[in-house]
This record gives sequence, structure tokens and C-alpha cells, in this order.
Amino acid sequence: MFAATSRYHGIETAIHRPEGGEPIPYVRRRFLPARRTLTAVAVHLVRDGDRLDRIAALYLNDPERFWQIADANPVLDPAELTAHQGRRLDVALPAATTGSLHGF
Repeated sequence: MFAATSRYHGIETAIHRPEGGEPIPYVRRRFLPARRTLTAVAVHLVRDGDRLDRIAALYLNDPERFWQIADANPVLDPAELTAHQGRRLDVALPAATTGSLHGF
């Protein structure tokens, strides 16, 4: 259902069946991976104008994988990650995906 690079890849889908209504498919809740299960790829120091998609393109070769950086640096609002220059961002991946990077 979702591309292999999607944060929802592998998450189970279910169907809510409201009484008297049409069935509603949905994706079950996604939990963040435990930090100890991630494999470090790099550390990035935030500079003025940085965005998660650009950082993901630099280190992960895919701007749509910005969510993997957010997973490695848990905050409530991903915008916090690039809000302050000098912040240290861990770039990390689930152990099963580290072999898929080009250049690492």
C-alpha cells in the first residue's frame, strides 16, 4: 500500500465498521522506533536556512525521507529541529535499512 521509503510502509491497515455506516479503512498507529534500534549515519549541525527535506537529501539521498531524521531526534514539532542554528541532529536509520544508502 505504501512505498518502501514511506514512514507507513509495513504498518497494518484495518477497517472501522461504524454501525449503519460505510466501512472506513485506516492505517493503524505508528510508533517511533526505540533510539537504541537505530543505526547512526551522520551528525548534522543546523545552519541558517536548513530544512529537514534538504538535510535528508544530503545524507539519505531522498528528501522524502525527512521523517527518518525526525524519528532519530524526537520532538513534538519537527520544525523545532531546524529552528536554531548549531543544533545537533542525529541522522540515523532503522538497522534493516542502512544497507540501502548510496555513498555510505
